[in-house]
Amino acid sequence: MTEVSPRAVSPDGAAAPARRWIVVGMLCLLMLVNFADRAVLGLAAVPIMRDLGLSHTEFGLIAASFFTFFSLSAVIGGFLVNRIDTTWMLAGLALIWSVCQLPLLLPATVAALVANRVLLGLGEGPAYPVAVHAAYKWFPSERRALPTSVIAVGALAGNGIVAPVIVTIIAAWSWQAAFGLLGVLGLVWCGAWLMVAREGPLVDKGRVAGSIVESEKPMPYRRLLGCRTVVGVEIVGFSAYWLLTIAIVWLPAFLHQAFGYTPIQAGWIMMLVSLGQIVLLPGVSGLSDGLKQRGVSSRIAGGWMGCAAVLAAGLMVILMSLATGSLLVIVCTVVAFSLCNVMFVLGPVLVAEVTPVAQRGATLGMVNAVTTLAGPLAPTFMGLVIDAGAGTPEATRNALLLAGLLAVVGASAGFVLIDPEADRARDDSSLRMERSSA
Repeated sequence: MTEVSPRAVSPDGAAAPARRWIVVGMLCLLMLVNFADRAVLGLAAVPIMRDLGLSHTEFGLIAASFFTFFSLSAVIGGFLVNRIDTTWMLAGLALIWSVCQLPLLLPATVAALVANRVLLGLGEGPAYPVAVHAAYKWFPSERRALPTSVIAVGALAGNGIVAPVIVTIIAAWSWQAAFGLLGVLGLVWCGAWLMVAREGPLVDKGRVAGSIVESEKPMPYRRLLGCRTVVGVEIVGFSAYWLLTIAIVWLPAFLHQAFGYTPIQAGWIMMLVSLGQIVLLPGVSGLSDGLKQRGVSSRIAGGWMGCAAVLAAGLMVILMSLATGSLLVIVCTVVAFSLCNVMFVLGPVLVAEVTPVAQRGATLGMVNAVTTLAGPLAPTFMGLVIDAGAGTPEATRNALLLAGLLAVVGASAGFVLIDPEADRARDDSSLRMERSSA
């Protein structure tokens, strides 16, 4: 791991605030570019379908091609980052997804668009788990929710805050120009990152003081992935990622086709969603960290809080599918697609609590791979439901209703499964038995 000057570390072993927050800020910008790259397809959905003569199902399949290697690359990237500095890993990933945007400045074809999404997914698969792994090298366990939320805010800002800008570029020039601009921004980020990035200095004990697991003895990945907390985070995360994928791929088109908003108005509504997330996520993460520092269990301060947010998001999407008034649609959209992202902040923190640090990168990657399996399924399924209903507004509402029900079921399972304290106790007990019998 990269050497860190003693001046960069405070007497209690915590990294100096200036350096660690510079790193978090750069990771926030990384995720902004990352999710803007994803969101541009949904924001350009109507002109792309028009220019290339695509049906809703065909467009959904192109959107789903983003996930061809997404989950696989998340797993591979997770194992690699256990051995490679996060500084170089993130620079390489950003370079891949930035360069693949530039060919779309040429005359567009379906094949070129599919190739773009496939390569983009390959580069972006490991990005979020590697980014939070990099941040966790700078923050102890009880202070991780806030920096995770800042990174997540970058992702969500990329999906919404830049939406009006992207829509304006599409309207003024073309959707190809929007793709090209995002590619250039990614290359600029790469250069800036290599100038300021450092590896964090903290050696993460990762467990409650006095725990036998502080020895960081590696655990079988089968045991890690079968841990109740990990399974619960995956289930809740899957249902939340279903909603997130809808927001990225279909929501602008839904707002236009089912609820009558113009593309410009839909872009501004997407920005409101991001503003809601920017306010909500740091607040929730600060509350979670504060509760844990006051002795509240991670099950309640992290697990139940994340599950409650996804449950509320599902209920709001169901209400949105039934809404008729314009104000109610906007409120449901902003609240639902803000709340569903809380689990992407608290979930990695929960997984890190039950994972030895030497295996954290790989475990976060594998959990992310399972969670993001919703990615290829959601746009394809939504497209099929809409086309089965002849593309009517009622068909769109039915698709939203099903998505809301999925979120409700997933969140309910999470309340039962997620319990980091119990999982740590079982791990400690198992290791004691193994040592006594050795």
